Amino acid sequence: MAKSTAKLFFFIAPFPSSFRLRNLNTTAVARTLACSCSFTTSASKRYDNNRKRKDAKLVVVSEKKRTRSPKELHEDAAQLYADGTAAHIPVMLGEVLDVFSSFSSSSKPLRSFVDCTVGAAGHSAAIIEAHPELKLYVGMDVDPVAHEKARARIDDILHGDSCNPTSDVKTQTILKNFRHIKSVLSEVDEKLLDTGVDGILMDLGMSSMQVNDPERGFSVLGDGPLDMRMDPQASLKAEDILNSWPDTELGRVLREYGEESNWRALQNKIAKARLHGGLHTTGELVDLIQNATPWRRGGRQGWIKTATRVFQALRIAVNDELKTLEDSLYSCFDCLAPGGRLAVISFHSLEDRIVKQTFLGIINRNEGDGDEEERRGTERKKMRNEDDENEAWIRQMIGGCRGIILTKRPITPSVEEERLNRRCRSAKLRVIQKLER
Repeated sequence: MAKSTAKLFFFIAPFPSSFRLRNLNTTAVARTLACSCSFTTSASKRYDNNRKRKDAKLVVVSEKKRTRSPKELHEDAAQLYADGTAAHIPVMLGEVLDVFSSFSSSSKPLRSFVDCTVGAAGHSAAIIEAHPELKLYVGMDVDPVAHEKARARIDDILHGDSCNPTSDVKTQTILKNFRHIKSVLSEVDEKLLDTGVDGILMDLGMSSMQVNDPERGFSVLGDGPLDMRMDPQASLKAEDILNSWPDTELGRVLREYGEESNWRALQNKIAKARLHGGLHTTGELVDLIQNATPWRRGGRQGWIKTATRVFQALRIAVNDELKTLEDSLYSCFDCLAPGGRLAVISFHSLEDRIVKQTFLGIINRNEGDGDEEERRGTERKKMRNEDDENEAWIRQMIGGCRGIILTKRPITPSVEEERLNRRCRSAKLRVIQKLER
């Protein structure tokens, strides 16, 4: 008993070698232990308080970095441009209208507009009605269901009571991926690639009619085939990736496209499932994810978040979304007229990172006198839009030799819009403008 007590006291508070352990008594040990525990408790409290203060600072800094839209949301207007079932509400509708309301202080009119992801035509309908000067509208979508719905809705707008009777806009809706924007515009009008278009919109979010249809395989909550193709004519399905791709490639998809930390365990589970017939429905994949997700990672919410990341990774791989996005951003910018604008709404960090980096790459592609252009670009980095009340949404711009990024930081939905439409909470809007010649 004496030896164990001495050892305990020694580890808590070591004394010089001259100290004699035989003089130690149990009362002194108890007093020393109490002091030590008091000191430990006090230090622990100080650590917790410091940690709380640091966390509070991080929250404040994070909130400062987020550029909330100051736009007031008119709920009636948002519902007006929702699809027929009001299940899909166009995201950041007011902000998109502001982007294309005027291009410069001289209020250049919007005469040509391309919606690369027309969906249920919510944004397109609002643009057409807000711009009676519009002469050409082109809507693109790779999804045949969205294409048909958009075409019918635009026809209703053009022949309905809400449309300006003097408007003579020419409209075309085309069933193609936005990666083909150059060929599409050349088919519409051979001169378009030379003159360019005034405005282009890319809304990269999935529409509710896609998510809510279990047969498409996009939803974590509905049981259906492991499809996930935006274009039903495409050959690759999510089922093919899960059951046929090499294990290492499958792991890369989960790690890079889903940003899933538990990717290795999921990869091993999927590999084992292949030995028993593979995975063929979204329900089977969800069950596998539930069994592979430890309860300490948040219980039910933990596996739902993991499943969402896995479904995102598979959808990106099936549709080659990231490479298509990067290539299409360059193509869209090339199709802009001088002074034209390209607006992109992204919904996850991988998309937003590509939009941000590609925009920077576009404006810094040197043409002509490199030194002079670089000097002009550096000057534009300090520009702010403080005088133009019509462009109040522009906070700070980044300029380059070919264009100006009008959103140094992406604009995110207002609190009111997030309350009305929870699916918009991760949306980020970035805008780039081509320089006047």
